[in-house]
Amino acid sequence: MDRRTLILSGIATLGAAGAASAQPAPSGQTNMPIAGPTPPPVTPTPAYAANPPAETFSREEIVNNVSDFLGVTAETAGGAVERVFKDNGRPTAYIAGEEASGAVALGLRYGRGLLYMKGKPPVEIWWQGPSVGWDVGGNASRVFTLCYNLQYPDAIFQRFPGVDGSAYFIGGLGVNYQRANDIILAPIRAGVGMRLGANVGYLSYSRQRHWWPF
Repeated sequence: MDRRTLILSGIATLGAAGAASAQPAPSGQTNMPIAGPTPPPVTPTPAYAANPPAETFSREEIVNNVSDFLGVTAETAGGAVERVFKDNGRPTAYIAGEEASGAVALGLRYGRGLLYMKGKPPVEIWWQGPSVGWDVGGNASRVFTLCYNLQYPDAIFQRFPGVDGSAYFIGGLGVNYQRANDIILAPIRAGVGMRLGANVGYLSYSRQRHWWPF
């Protein structure tokens, strides 16, 4: 076999191999590369229910607690509580504590107590603050503070402005309101001493005692 025949035979062989590689894949198959393993499906983040609102105290619970803590009759306690309930409804918490205050135009008030909420342990709390106005005298008081829209204990630790226009006498009972954001506090005080006047100021509630009132 001469050289020309060998060359033509080699060209024909290469052409046949190329045609075979260019043939389409059988039906249902593609020439795409084989994909890797399928990743596991993404598990959606579970949806958790929001914290339920704090439970409230009934009028009977509050009247009994006010009467026992302040040492007044149920009728006296009921009169003060009735007005607060009429204005604000059922409280979500209350503070039972003691405080001392004094004023000659400029006043100061310091106190300590325990914050109670249903289903939660009591929390120790301190408060202090200044006031200014036509105000003379001093008194030591037991204080029972009704708390409204307080959904968790830590929300109490802030400054609450208020207006106090009560007259305090021996064995007297007074109520005033303080408010910060949506939280309303209604202190009910039974005091020993004498204090007469009207003032404006604020109380700052804290986790620890602070002698500086401002």
